[in-house]
This record gives sequence, structure tokens and C-alpha cells, in this order.
Amino acid sequence: MKDKLYYEDPYKKEFTASILRQGTERDGTPFVVLTQTAFYPTGGGQPCDLGTLSGIDVIDVEEIEGEIRHRLRGALPEDKSEIAGKIDWQRRFDHMQQHTGQHILSAAFEQLYDAATVGFHLGRETVTVDIALPELSREQAEAVEQLANSIVFENRDIIARFVEPQELAQLPLRKPPSVSENVRIVMIADFDYSPCGGTHPSRTGEVGPIKILTWERYKNNNRIEFVCGARTIREMNKKQMILRDASRLLTSGEAELADNVTRLLTERKELERSLLEARGKLFEYEAGELVEAAPLNAGIHLVTKTFTDRTMQDLQKLANHVTSIKPNTVALFAGYGDKTQLVFARGSAVPIAMNNLLKETLPLIDGKGGGNPNVAQGGGNMSVSAGDVVAYAERILKESLSSN
Repeated sequence: MKDKLYYEDPYKKEFTASILRQGTERDGTPFVVLTQTAFYPTGGGQPCDLGTLSGIDVIDVEEIEGEIRHRLRGALPEDKSEIAGKIDWQRRFDHMQQHTGQHILSAAFEQLYDAATVGFHLGRETVTVDIALPELSREQAEAVEQLANSIVFENRDIIARFVEPQELAQLPLRKPPSVSENVRIVMIADFDYSPCGGTHPSRTGEVGPIKILTWERYKNNNRIEFVCGARTIREMNKKQMILRDASRLLTSGEAELADNVTRLLTERKELERSLLEARGKLFEYEAGELVEAAPLNAGIHLVTKTFTDRTMQDLQKLANHVTSIKPNTVALFAGYGDKTQLVFARGSAVPIAMNNLLKETLPLIDGKGGGNPNVAQGGGNMSVSAGDVVAYAERILKESLSSN
């Protein structure tokens, strides 16, 4: 393991090495294998380190069949004998904080609720752990967070090293190792002992504050989303800015925000209900005027109109009001904007099926639609004006009425 410098010293930012071999992946990406490296390869839920090798960007690091491949943005010179490596320390330390925070949080769940960790993902913005706990209350989450942060603030020692089988058998492991050889244990003094191949700081205080953001049920477990260290500060700053802006907009203190938002939502629902009632009355009034002005043809009041400012739902509601006033009424409505929309409806005393009338009309605008004998709707292109489409449907309707 001496060639894996990230195990010997996770704080090492720069190193030198010789090239063992160079190659190219199937996708054309060049890679290099070195005599030693401080670049941590992707594994155990932790993303790889990034950085540079002799000034060339390292874009991915992976261990394949025992060798660590450093994938590069460009190939190294063929005559290069010694390589100078430099890792992205900000990324490395962030991963150290998040991964160690996960150990602490998982151990807290285990200690308080005997709930094992069954999944872990270290993401770019947040970290998630899947905890074998079907239900999680706010009080339980707060208790776990409080215990985890107490371990952080006590600044306990963290020791990460490979152990022999005899010693391994004596350790109070939180979970069994996934390998039988070269078992590495991360030990947080008097709190957690876990097999792990990741990079970790030397004391818990370096993890920084741990903050649970949210949780949700996931496959009979609970998926916990959280952040640690610098991520916690960024997340809290972001939330504080949101609270500040919301407080300013609502002219409210932060403590009263929830009550004020609840009040606004209640007022909005009341306003929406009032507007809906007002729109309904307007539809009734408009429908009455349309029916009164409609000509009588073969005993049928025929209401035809085109609109430029109505949605399909509006046309349907207006047609419903029109045909409910008198049973011998037909409404032929067209709305147009990006395309032509049609709504045909009939009263209970009208013998012509609206779905059949629509079916005969839609080919005029290469349209599609459907419905039933009482009401049908559809739409198509604007190759023919909305007024001409309604006039076309009106002619078909009158012909059908005269033949009946």
C-alpha cells in the first residue's frame, strides 16, 4: 500500500512519481499509471480526486485490476520520466469532511435507534445515506444530529489504518468488512469502528458542523440528505438569504414567517374561490346573452362564435352554460392562437351528435379530437380561419337538421 500516498498521508497535496505505463481508453482518453500516487480513485461511495499531473488536468481516477489509472485531458510527453502531481485540495478536503460526517451520522443512528446504514452516496452538493428505519420523526432526526455534532465538537481522534486479523477480531465493528485481506479500519475514538477505504481527517473537529436537510421513505428505509463542514456553511448561508428576502417581502420577522405564509395561502385560496364564482357568473351572463341573440333554425337555437382570448377549458365551460339554458340549443365555438381549437355542444333536445359533427369538420384543419354526442372538442392548424371553420360546421349542422 506504500504506493497509495493518500493512505499514508491524506493531507499530502503534491508528490512526484515515475511513469509505469501510458495508454488510451476505448473512447480515446489518455491515461497513465504511476509508481506512486496521492490521487484517491473512485470507490466506496467516495468520488475520486482531481488535479494535475505535470500541468495536465486529471479528469478521472479509477483502480482497475490492481492498477490506478489517471485519466487525463491530454497525453503526457513520451520522454517525461518524472511526474509532478498536484491534487485539488479543496475537493479532497470536502470529501474527507463529507465521508467522515457520514461515518459519524451512521454511527449515531446505530447507537440511538439500532438502525443500520444500507446505502451511501457522496454527491456534488449533498450527501445521502439510506438508513434501515421505516419511520423517522423530526425529534429522532434532531437527536441524531445533536449526537453527531457533539462528537464533532469534542474533536475526537480519528485513526485510519490496516489491521491484522487478530486485532480485527477484537474491534467493535459497526459493520463487517467487504474484503478478507488488507482490511482498513477507520476508528473514531470510543464511538465508531468501520471498515473503509476512503480518506479521512485526523480529528472529528475538522468535519465541521453536520446538518440534516431532509429525509424521505425509500424502499422501506429512510433516505437522509445532509451536509458537513464548508457545505453546511454554504447551505445555511443560502437558506439565511432566502429567509431574509422572504422576511423583507412579507415585512415579517423570521419567527413569524410560517404563520404569515399560512395566512397568505389561506387568503389566496379564498381569493381563488371568489374569482371562480365570479367567472362562473360571468359565463352565465355571457351565455344568456348569446342564447338570446341566437337565430332559430329548424327549431334549434344556433350559437356560433370565435374567440381569441379563451382557453379550451373556457370554451367548454361557456358551451356548457349555453346548452343548459335551453334544451334546443347548439354551441359551435372556435378559439385561435397558436392553433385552432373547437368546442361543439348540444342541449338535450338536439338530435345531431356533436362528436360526428366534429369528425366531419376536423379534416378542414388537419385536426384531431374526440368527445361524445353531447360535447366534443379538438384542434388543428390555422390553414383556415376560425370563422370559416365554424361556418363550415354550421352548414353541415343545418344540412343534417333539414334532412331530419
